[in-house]
Amino acid sequence: MSRRVVVTGMAAISSLGRSQEEIMQSLRTRKNTTRHMEDWDTIQGLRSHLFAPIQGYKPPTDFTRKQTRTMSSVSLIATDCTREAIRDAGLEGSEVLTNGRTGVAYGSCTGSLSAMRGCITLLENQSTRDMNSTTYIKMMGQTIAVNLSLFFGTRGRLINSSTACTSGSVSIGMAYEAILMGRQDVMLAGGAEAGNVVQTAVFDTLFATSSSNDKPDTVPAPFDADRDGLVLGEGACTLVLEELEHAQARGARIYAELVSYGTNTDGMHITSPNASTMKNAMLEALDLAKLKPEQIGYVNMHGTGTQNGDIAETEATRTVFPTPIPASSLKGYTGHTLGACGALESMVTIMMMREGWFHPNLNLVNVDPKCYGVDFITGEGRSMNPEYVMNNNFAFGGINTSLIFKKWQE
Repeated sequence: MSRRVVVTGMAAISSLGRSQEEIMQSLRTRKNTTRHMEDWDTIQGLRSHLFAPIQGYKPPTDFTRKQTRTMSSVSLIATDCTREAIRDAGLEGSEVLTNGRTGVAYGSCTGSLSAMRGCITLLENQSTRDMNSTTYIKMMGQTIAVNLSLFFGTRGRLINSSTACTSGSVSIGMAYEAILMGRQDVMLAGGAEAGNVVQTAVFDTLFATSSSNDKPDTVPAPFDADRDGLVLGEGACTLVLEELEHAQARGARIYAELVSYGTNTDGMHITSPNASTMKNAMLEALDLAKLKPEQIGYVNMHGTGTQNGDIAETEATRTVFPTPIPASSLKGYTGHTLGACGALESMVTIMMMREGWFHPNLNLVNVDPKCYGVDFITGEGRSMNPEYVMNNNFAFGGINTSLIFKKWQE
């Protein structure tokens, strides 16, 4: 009998809130979380002073110094978030976590940028004064996945995904494949990103960021004719993926079934998106799930608010779905959360599928004529009851991902 993979736990720490109820309420009230970061106003050469931060975050008081000494801020929010997902799945304190059949698949764009200061000081000033025994642990690419494994005592596979904006979705996809192949029964999967002005500056040098510093509530504006670029954000999101029979045997609540994962790379340009390979990632996901395009009822689009990205993604989407597919992008609400977005957008898509209501595209007033052929949800949102939904993400390096979730019938 073939194995099936279901979602039994979900949690997020985001600019929209923490609980599923709070996040959904923020979506229903069309909450924009972009802020003008006044501390950035003095940075020479920086055009964009916009960011979507997590407001008022405080680390759990019961995390000990021993547990957190190897954690930077990104590992801390990921661990906090993952504990909530484990609790949500009913697995806190369970030997399931430590029996070798549970693994971790987690990613981010980078480790801690602040921890890298020690290396810069060494290179520029020939001094190790800013380095210590945890410098590398905090800055290494696999820092989140390693810290999660140590914190929760997992002894299964450890998969690190540092694939830029697809880090979260690649982690979910690889976790799905590990369970599907019978190598694991449970996987803690997701992505996280902690805010840092360096990340905004990186995109700023590519002229990809919004410079509407005096109008933060109007940006980003994915697919809008007057969009002027992306806004970055921060957050963490974890899904607990589980083999179906394993979940049913312990009486777990099931949120949705993950039925497919398609991924590929452009092999052409390091930053320029390619509609053809985006399309092929979606088609691969459909083919593996043995689904026809018309069976998908909604697509959560990557929708960053950049000129080339939005146009390429829309072209790919209308090619796969000749009948305009209902679609929206979460980034109008949260900004681009980089390594977290693939997981956060998957969670929100599942939540909306269960609720039967899908959020509108925020700040979409006039659709770019080049972004035609997609049924962009606007206004108050839309009530629908699809059986299958798709979440797509695309990243620097030409990395394309497509995840398909099926509504779980209780």
